[in-house]
Amino acid sequence: MRIAIVGCGYVGLVSGACFSEFGIEVACVDSAIERVASLTRNEIPIFEPGLGELVRRNREAGRLSFTTDLTAAVRGAAAVFIAVGTPSRRGDGHADLSHVYAAVDEIARVLDRDTVVVTKSTVPVGTGREVARRVRAIRPDLEFDIVSNPEFLREGSAIEDFMRPDRIVIGAESDRARAIMRDIYRPLFLIETPMIFTDLETAELIKYASNSFLAAKVAFVNEIADLCERVGADVQDVARGMGLDGRIGAKFLHAGPGFGGSCFPKDAKALIETARAAGTPLSIVETALAANDARKAGMAGRIVAACGGSVSGMTIAALGLTFKPNTDDMRDSPSLAILPALKHAGATLRAYDPEGMAEARRLMPWVAYCDDAYEAMRGADAVVIITEWNQFRALDLARMKALLRRPIIVDLRNVYRPADIAAAGFRYVSIGRAPAGRGEA
Repeated sequence: MRIAIVGCGYVGLVSGACFSEFGIEVACVDSAIERVASLTRNEIPIFEPGLGELVRRNREAGRLSFTTDLTAAVRGAAAVFIAVGTPSRRGDGHADLSHVYAAVDEIARVLDRDTVVVTKSTVPVGTGREVARRVRAIRPDLEFDIVSNPEFLREGSAIEDFMRPDRIVIGAESDRARAIMRDIYRPLFLIETPMIFTDLETAELIKYASNSFLAAKVAFVNEIADLCERVGADVQDVARGMGLDGRIGAKFLHAGPGFGGSCFPKDAKALIETARAAGTPLSIVETALAANDARKAGMAGRIVAACGGSVSGMTIAALGLTFKPNTDDMRDSPSLAILPALKHAGATLRAYDPEGMAEARRLMPWVAYCDDAYEAMRGADAVVIITEWNQFRALDLARMKALLRRPIIVDLRNVYRPADIAAAGFRYVSIGRAPAGRGEA
C-alpha cells in the first residue's frame, strides 16, 4: 500500500515514520524546501526521542521518502493524509484552517485516482464537511471519501503513542473508506487496539473534548495544590488518593506551574469558540483556561516571595525552559511567563535546558544561557526548577550549595522531597506540599 502525508511538521513526520514502520510506502510532502532537504539528509528538525533512528531506518529500506512535489507524492496513493498546522487564529481563538484548506485545494487538483482524503490535523467540528465541499467543487469527476483521523501524540513519547495507542478514532461514512483505514492500521488491529468508527463530526469533537478535559484536570489539581498549601495538606498524596479511583485515574494529576505546549491551550480555545458559535458555552473549559493563564502569571510571585519579597539585583537560575521534558517545544511554556516577569522585577536570569535553548534564545534573548545546570547556578541567589527533565532529578545538592550565593530552591515540579532538601541546608519551596517533616513517608 502507498499513502501520502502532506505536512512534515511534528504530526506529519512522526506519523509518516511510524506508518512506514508498519510496512507501508509513505511519501511525505512539504512546501518548505530546506526542511525537505534536511530530512533527506536524515537531519530531524524537531527533538523527539527515537524519531531520527526511525526515519533513517525506513528511508534506507525505501519505505519513507520526502519531497516538495505534491503531484508525485499523491500519485497512486490509496490515502492522502493532511497533517498541517492549525494554530490559534490571531485575535479570536478560533483554529486557523488556512493551511488545511490550502492543502485540500492543492490535493484535489492533482489527484489521479479515487482516493481517501484524511484529516490528521486537529480541526474543529464541521471541517470534514467543508473539505468534502471543496474537493467536490474542484473535482466533480472524482470519487473520493473524507475521513477524520485525529492524532493523540504526546510530545516526548510520540512514537510509543503511535505504535501502542489507547485508541484509534476514525470518522468515516462509507464502507470503502473504513476498509482502507482498517488496512492502513492493520498492525494495530493485531494487537487489539480499540478502534472507534464514527461520523466526521464525532471524530473531530473527540480530539478537542479529550484535550480540553485533560487541561481541566491539570487546572483542577493546581487549584487543589493551592488549597493544600493553605490547610497543610500534601497535594501529591491527595492526587495519589484521587488517582487510585478508576473513575478518575492518576494521569495529569501532577501539580505544577500550569500547562503549555502546542495542544492544550490552542485546542481549549478552539473548542470554546466552537461552543460559543453553537450557542452552548463551555463554562468549565473557559474557567480551566483562565485559571491556567492566571497560574502561569502568578508563578513569578512565588519565586519573589521565596527570595524574601524582592528579586531586584538578584540572579536567578532557571532549570528547564520547554513546556515539558523530552521535547524542544517552547510554545506556551510557563517559562515564557515566569522569566519575563522576573526580569521586570529586576532579576538577572541564567538558564539551562537540554533541548529548548535554541528556540528560547530567539524568544528571550536577554537571558544568559548556560552549558549545563551547574553553570547556570554559579553565583545565583536562587535556583528554580521549571521543567522536570530527568537530569534535574538527581542534582548534587552539596555542589549546588557551594555554587549558589544563597541556598534557595524553588521547585515548581515537586521533583524533590522537602525533608531531603531541608536536611541539606536549603530553603525549599515547592507546590502544594506540607513543610519538611510533615506528611513524609
